[in-house]
Amino acid sequence: MEASVNSQVSGLDRPYERRWWALLVLCLSLVVIGMDNTILNVTLPTLARDLQASASELQWMVDSYVLVFAGLLLTMGALGDRFGRKLALNIGLLVFVAGSVASAFAGSAEFLIFSRAAMGIGGALIMPSTLSIITNVFPARERGRAIGVWAGVAGFGIVLGPVIGGWLLEHFWWGSVFLVNVPVVAVAILAGWAVVPESKDPNATPLDLVGAILSIAALVTLVYGIIEAPENGWTDALTLGAFAVAAVLSVAFIWWERRVEHPMLRMEFFRNPRFSAASAAITLVFFALFGSIFLLTQHLQFVLGYSPLEAGFRVLPVAVLIVAAPLSARLVEAIGTKIVVFVGLLTVAAGLTLLSTVDVSSGYGLVAASIAVIGAGMGFTMAPATESIMGSLPLAKAGVGSAMNDTTRMVGGALGVAVLGSVLASSYGSAVEPALRGAPPQIAQAAGDSIGAATTIAAQLGEQGRPVFEAARAAFVEGMGDAVLVGAAVAAVGAILVLLFLPARAHRRDEAEPAGEPAPAATRG
Repeated sequence: MEASVNSQVSGLDRPYERRWWALLVLCLSLVVIGMDNTILNVTLPTLARDLQASASELQWMVDSYVLVFAGLLLTMGALGDRFGRKLALNIGLLVFVAGSVASAFAGSAEFLIFSRAAMGIGGALIMPSTLSIITNVFPARERGRAIGVWAGVAGFGIVLGPVIGGWLLEHFWWGSVFLVNVPVVAVAILAGWAVVPESKDPNATPLDLVGAILSIAALVTLVYGIIEAPENGWTDALTLGAFAVAAVLSVAFIWWERRVEHPMLRMEFFRNPRFSAASAAITLVFFALFGSIFLLTQHLQFVLGYSPLEAGFRVLPVAVLIVAAPLSARLVEAIGTKIVVFVGLLTVAAGLTLLSTVDVSSGYGLVAASIAVIGAGMGFTMAPATESIMGSLPLAKAGVGSAMNDTTRMVGGALGVAVLGSVLASSYGSAVEPALRGAPPQIAQAAGDSIGAATTIAAQLGEQGRPVFEAARAAFVEGMGDAVLVGAAVAAVGAILVLLFLPARAHRRDEAEPAGEPAPAATRG
């Protein structure tokens, strides 16, 4: 079924009849993207053994996907607007599943890095397509609820990854964490053919090739700098050079987009606080989500002693966001976007603050409560902020709007892992150093770098290594406390920005704006 829905989506006397079935299929497509952001993490020790991968190669198995995904999002969103969002979705699913199969049977670390990058290309086509199609098939009165479901599924896929990955590793070989994508993609393509309609920008403007090249270069350079900063140091010449190049490329991109007749991303969109303030909220909440999950998976395994699968299950309380995200749409209808997003970010900050009170003697109960509070805050922030971004743009530019939303997620998530990971490493090293005085230099250096290395050394030393292990656990908990307090501060700053700049509601004209023109700035409230 290829009927266009552009004529149905703005006024909404006759909305697309199969829109809720389409939402179900689009959410299925989204799950594999969310899972793939985290499923590989539990597989890394096995890959190190079976593929004889170095620490650097393991890192790039994760980062090649993130780098390509983030770098291509804006361009792929624009291509979807131009040539068709359903077409972009289906091509993305095919590329993603081809990369998954290649990854499953990779015979070397180098090939796996390459195939993961190919999966990133597919992901960059899939994710903006799902949200832009939802925006076009749902009338304005239902769009917030549909986006709430979409946001809940997006977050759930991220936390589901370690659980699925851990279970598969216990029962099959490591390639199964990639092959699990095949049946999901097959169902999404077949069901989507019947219920997902095609939509595109009715004004077929020329492609902005220069803008696409500049955006890809700027985003790839920025994300590369963020990824490398914890390893090389935030003041290292390579890190600072990457950020400087990214800044120059970003300025060049903005200059070009303001000059060209048919820009890929209209800079005037940022004048609308519904777009810019909501984008900042998404960036900061994913900073907290990715950073805290990165810390928690280590805490659950190294401090509390759970296996990867057990640790994955114990992150699941964050899935309360599946309930909170759709509920947030109802709350927005009653009290407006500003208050809901403000409360959501404050709730995230409260959950991270609660997590900072965990000590070595704390069991799982306090951790679970903290995770659940963070999940609730995530749900109340993600859905209304995403709806604010999408509702502030003309329907014809839904692909670019969705890509902008997804780009803020990826950049915020990568920055969260890098910053909170750096705070953890610095605090851990300082805290564990006194306990390692007098130890052989090689042991002291390795144990001082990470709790993983300290745990391995302690196991090799037997009973003599017990003091090293206990010191590492205490130091890690102290470092995690410092790191999550940084995350809490970031979320609190985001809440203040939202309170100051995010409008309470859209201007009524935003919901019926002609597809070819930018939406007017929202009124504040």
